[in-house]
Amino acid sequence: MPSKKRKRVAERGTIHPRNKYSEKPPDFGALASLYPSFEPYVFYSSKDGRPRIDWTDYNATRELTRVLLLHDHGLNWWIPDGQLCPTVPNRSNYIHWIEDLLASDIILNTRIDDNVVKGFDIGTGANCIYPLLGASLLGWRFVGSDITDVALEWAERNVRSNPHISELIEIRKVHTREKNPEEEDVHAEQGPDSDDSGGSSNRGVAEIGPSCLPSAKLQSSAQKKYQAPPILLGVVKDEEKFDFCMCNPPFFETMEEAGLNPKTACGGTKEEMVCPGGEQAFIARIIEDSVQLKQCFRWYTSMIGRKSNLKFLIAKLREVGVTVVKTTEFVQGQTCRWGLAWSFVPPSGKILSSQVSESNNKSFMLEGVQRQYSAFHVLQSAESFFCSSGTSCKLDSIQFKIDVIASKDQCESMLTSETEPYGALSYQHNLEMPDVSNQLDSQSIDLHFSISVIILALNS
Repeated sequence: MPSKKRKRVAERGTIHPRNKYSEKPPDFGALASLYPSFEPYVFYSSKDGRPRIDWTDYNATRELTRVLLLHDHGLNWWIPDGQLCPTVPNRSNYIHWIEDLLASDIILNTRIDDNVVKGFDIGTGANCIYPLLGASLLGWRFVGSDITDVALEWAERNVRSNPHISELIEIRKVHTREKNPEEEDVHAEQGPDSDDSGGSSNRGVAEIGPSCLPSAKLQSSAQKKYQAPPILLGVVKDEEKFDFCMCNPPFFETMEEAGLNPKTACGGTKEEMVCPGGEQAFIARIIEDSVQLKQCFRWYTSMIGRKSNLKFLIAKLREVGVTVVKTTEFVQGQTCRWGLAWSFVPPSGKILSSQVSESNNKSFMLEGVQRQYSAFHVLQSAESFFCSSGTSCKLDSIQFKIDVIASKDQCESMLTSETEPYGALSYQHNLEMPDVSNQLDSQSIDLHFSISVIILALNS
């Protein structure tokens, strides 16, 4: 038992290695000596003598963010009282993760201009932190959207205060559309199962109802209608193309829920922190928008505040037929957030290498899987095949993999079987099963291995 506990701690996510603060966290004492405005907020711990700040003091956290952006990034920045105050190391983690996604060979490179990366920040806020960091660190172009006059005004101020990157950032107002009483009556008559996805109606007030969410085992919050302003549809312009979108969604359903953490004071208005259904409903709406926009974005991404929401959201992504799903964990001190990314761009064949690595990993490819089958269908069919051979299988729907434990006899039976693996699917296949016979010596008892599945969605 103790060894398992140590293993869990070792596997805990860490700050991104390219994060400026990964090797050297901010030195509050040094910053206080350089910036007199920060000095009043720094005190020295009676336990270890280290300089600290009071994280429950909004003014202290805001001044720390201002000083870090100026000292480490050369950015002039400020926000008015009450607006959401971001933590620089945590937001930098998100930027660098997207940088990793863009640099990877996971999906095909469909970019027209390899020299210009263009991102879309959903709900950029008064702080405008992602466009400022992305532009200053990596030279990326950004569109940052928001709905409130305060957020738009201060985001613009923060952009103009940094003329060396101001040309890279556009702040875009999200226009809401109020429904008139007659329109409300029409929607009421249509009922929750009616199809209201055609034409320009998609570009009005976004709504998530029971008809567009899995019906079996939903959490109650996900069943609530999202009746906030548009997110991507109606905000992204015709013919626009982006490498990615990113988002710090409203994590909570009520402001009372948002204030339950007594250990921090990051501020935040109702528009920034709350929406019906919380982050689950908000991100579900982004997923629905992505189905309409498809390859207008190479990557769709969002931060997630509750790990428990990952399972629901990944299930929804499987439902709409995305080609790739990626997750990660963002760590800053004792705070953990999670990242979710998906794409409709066909995966690159480079990830399906047949080379054997030092850890004896092998890959094989299925070609010609019918379009109606998602990666999860293949995963389920693979699980059925291994279970029918008597092996022990555990399906991980989040990581899209199956952990298999098989005896020598079971492995030999599978390798010599003429049964179609994944027989529940109809396809022309080119299958090369991993050769594990050299691992099945006379002293072997069980073979442990994992099967990961990804669909190569080629255009016909």
